[in-house]
Amino acid sequence: MIKENLLAIKKSIPETVTLVAVSKTKPIEDLKEAYAAGQRIFGENKIQEMVDKYDALPKDIQWHMIGHLQSNKVKYMAHFVDLIHGVDKFSTLKEINKQAKKHNRVINCLLQVKIAKEETKFGLSFDEIEEILSSEEFATLENIKIIGFMGMATFTDNQQQLKEEFSSLKSFFDIKKTQISAINCNLKTLSMGMSGDYLLAIENGSTMVRVGSSIFGHRNYNA
Repeated sequence: MIKENLLAIKKSIPETVTLVAVSKTKPIEDLKEAYAAGQRIFGENKIQEMVDKYDALPKDIQWHMIGHLQSNKVKYMAHFVDLIHGVDKFSTLKEINKQAKKHNRVINCLLQVKIAKEETKFGLSFDEIEEILSSEEFATLENIKIIGFMGMATFTDNQQQLKEEFSSLKSFFDIKKTQISAINCNLKTLSMGMSGDYLLAIENGSTMVRVGSSIFGHRNYNA
């Protein structure tokens, strides 16, 4: 089923949109099946689980850290992570830069923007992002590159609200793209949309979607 699900989703999205297969909690066998079907980008939300899977699976896989990130865990993935989605503190960005430097790498990052009305979601305000990207200290971080923004919409069936949240981030993204010329910032990726709302997110400008249960099925907590 994983292969069929994956191919169906790829058919439903434009070729210009990157599909991140959210494989958190899923066994390595499931990832191997998705890999055999051509998937090369996987998203995990726990660093230790991602490290274990990185060690066990082919090295042409791109690993995305999609969960909320604690600074003290960055060192465990700095040697291989391809993209970090949820950077919501400048201090975390500095830690990523520090650990990337140890491995002589530049790590791509997305700044997480708070677009949801819910209090439970992490993220930076538009003003905080402006402040970070225009700061002198940010310009000195040579081992990170901000390649875009990530936003998580409110968990709701209200399509109009979702559309407003997605489009607010798309507008901000478009403005910043034309304004920022820092060497370590090249805004090209807008990560919005998950299993329940990725088609609407794409309609409203998303270039990267994170899909888990629609590919792998819902987790069996009784297994």
